Amino acid sequence: MHTAVTSLRKIRRSMSRNKKTNNTKSKVIVPIVVIALLFVGIGVGMGYFKKNLYTVMKVPDFKLTDQNNKMITNKDMLGKVYLVEFFFSRCPTICPVMNTNMRHIEDQINNPDFGIISISIDPENDTPELLKEHAQRIGAKSPNWHFLTGNRDYIGNLADEFNIYVGDKEDESESLNHSGMIALVDKEGNIRCRYNKENMPILYYSGLNYEDPEGKVPKLNGKYHPDREILIEDIRKLLK
Repeated sequence: MHTAVTSLRKIRRSMSRNKKTNNTKSKVIVPIVVIALLFVGIGVGMGYFKKNLYTVMKVPDFKLTDQNNKMITNKDMLGKVYLVEFFFSRCPTICPVMNTNMRHIEDQINNPDFGIISISIDPENDTPELLKEHAQRIGAKSPNWHFLTGNRDYIGNLADEFNIYVGDKEDESESLNHSGMIALVDKEGNIRCRYNKENMPILYYSGLNYEDPEGKVPKLNGKYHPDREILIEDIRKLLK
């Protein structure tokens, strides 16, 4: 009897030691698994940000006249992926750069479901007839590239709705100033954008040239145009 009791005690001690060992292993393994899953989740999340485009907002309603004296609205552009910029034909600085980059994008995309909306902030000068000459001069080919003109107050308010800077028409020194930013619009009429390296939405793309490949120092005759290349990538994503 004594031998049996002793054996039972040994078995219980052994089980107790095994249980403690297993608990210790569990305490070590569980955090490792949690950390591993966390890294996997981060990797998947970063992959999501890289592959998917952020929805900024619905494109503001617009109704303006193009170079062919045709009324163009945002509803006419539904079903197309398109870019929106503000410019003016006699601009001597950034507009020619933006026009060149737009032409390059037009050539690279070459798709009937792609379009460009170029809105003049100088409508008193930029009549439909003059805008038609401008389109021919820069070599615009697509029937979906609309150079738009209209009431200056309306255009100023529209720029505000887009949240793209256009100078106050009442300020003589500012009235023809404007941003070089471009909005990317999908087929459903949503403004879209990609995420930057910090996984923050960039909101708008730059139509300018740069001195550096990272796109930090704008330069009219700069040989780098990083946003032009990523725009081409993102337009192709939205056209699929």
